[in-house]
Amino acid sequence: MKNFFVSLALVFCSVLPAQAQARDLPDFTELVEKQGATVVNISTTQVIKGRRGGPQFPFDGDDAAQELLRRFFPGQIPNHPGVPQEFKNRSLGSGFIVSADGHILTNAHVVDGADEVLVKLTDKREFKAKVLGTDKRTDVALIKIEASNLPVAKLGDSSKLKVGEWVVAIGSPFGFENTVTAGIVSAMGRSLAHENYVPFIQTDVAINPGNSGGPLFNMKGEVIGINSQIFSRSGGSMGLSFAIPIDLANDIQGQLKAKGKVSRGRLGIGIQEVSKELAESFNLGKPRGALVASVEKGSAADKAGIEVGDIVLKFDGKTVNESIDLPRMVGATRPGTKSVVQVWRKGATRDLSVTVGEIPDDEEKKQVAGRGSKPAEPQAANRLGLVLAVPTAEQKKALEIQHGLIVEEVRNGSQRSDVRNGDIILAAIVKGVQTDLKSVQQFNDLLKGLEKNAAVTLLVKRGDTQTFVTIKGASDK
Repeated sequence: MKNFFVSLALVFCSVLPAQAQARDLPDFTELVEKQGATVVNISTTQVIKGRRGGPQFPFDGDDAAQELLRRFFPGQIPNHPGVPQEFKNRSLGSGFIVSADGHILTNAHVVDGADEVLVKLTDKREFKAKVLGTDKRTDVALIKIEASNLPVAKLGDSSKLKVGEWVVAIGSPFGFENTVTAGIVSAMGRSLAHENYVPFIQTDVAINPGNSGGPLFNMKGEVIGINSQIFSRSGGSMGLSFAIPIDLANDIQGQLKAKGKVSRGRLGIGIQEVSKELAESFNLGKPRGALVASVEKGSAADKAGIEVGDIVLKFDGKTVNESIDLPRMVGATRPGTKSVVQVWRKGATRDLSVTVGEIPDDEEKKQVAGRGSKPAEPQAANRLGLVLAVPTAEQKKALEIQHGLIVEEVRNGSQRSDVRNGDIILAAIVKGVQTDLKSVQQFNDLLKGLEKNAAVTLLVKRGDTQTFVTIKGASDK
């Protein structure tokens, strides 16, 4: 009898884990069968005209051989001197069909600069595609092929996506068509450097070159993202991939389809993150919002009365938790829309009405003139270790400033690394009060009475940007 119960226990131990495993692990077969045909392979060709130089190469005339060698030995393949030559740069990507008549969504970087875009369907049919529009700020592109009765991908709601949820990618990594990989959502609303308008979906799905522009599906078979970027030290998947939320991409698609470009809201301000030290300087309870470091003259923000030193806490009723939130909110707002901006100013909140402006198609960055001749009579270092001077009238005009002090020298540099030679200090915040700086003596007077290890926040103009900098540990000379 004892042996019977032992045997029965062993049976349960071997069977239950397998049953539990069968229940817990998802089955992607039905999803792939239904949605696989909506995914396409995209190949592009860019013709680069130039002149060849160097000795004759043995594989001259063999484009396939030269392309292979260029991939493995970039920059080392010699060419003929002085002979005109057309070079063809080829790349691969993915996309997915969003209308039965041939509209396809992909990444802007997949088709950017392409002279020819070729789309291949799962049934092996190939079509030349027309690029209807691209938006580099979100990396979304809409292309069109002349076809009908195509299978269409079902678009989901990325706002309902949860961290830990299973997701599936289908694409053409390294040209291997209709490759399926799966993983989970690792994070939502992820910010990446130089990507101000996209709250990326982070996953651990295996994404490689060629997956770009392909769909990211949830378990309902709905597209909830467009695979766009990977973080990699090797060039291959390392479990850090990023997708553009489909809610954002769908809005971009609508604008590209209607007018071939995207209209994006703009306030005309420069912002920075609110650190713990900056929050203390502005008497804000905790770090939050977006600190206004500059306001463009004549911009929507300027007309609304937004000032340098304001901290934007809400835009159109939505809370700005981090500075990166504000460009997304404003960018998603149609130009001409009237919105309410809540700012923190001088220890209290204030609501300002603003008519949102528009980002130009090719926004030009103003280049600030050089420093010119040295200002006269540089002063001795103050208690912050800064040697300052008042700019001349010519320098003020060239730098487009009305007031400020030029940093001639930074002493105790290891402790003052946030301030550099050539910076223009426009204002100082001492004991929660912001003061425009017009003379060295005025600045020194402001510093008097500070405790030995007090922190001072400065508004600094550096090149064509403005930023707030906090110097810790101000001490007597």
